[in-house]
Amino acid sequence: MKAAAGDTVIVEGTHVMAHRRQGEIVEVHDPDGAPPYLVHWTDTDSETLFFPGPDAHIIHSE
Repeated sequence: MKAAAGDTVIVEGTHVMAHRRQGEIVEVHDPDGAPPYLVHWTDTDSETLFFPGPDAHIIHSE
């Protein structure tokens, strides 16, 4: 997975009661765009260091 600051990360819920999460990637520490990413989550208005799993995908900003 490759990303850049400004890209959007989407994490799909893995079970019925789980909701979809969306956040903006604020920082990428690897020069090649590899994880982990510092993400600002829209649902909690917080930032966390995020290691994406198989339920996550990136929407690249233009």
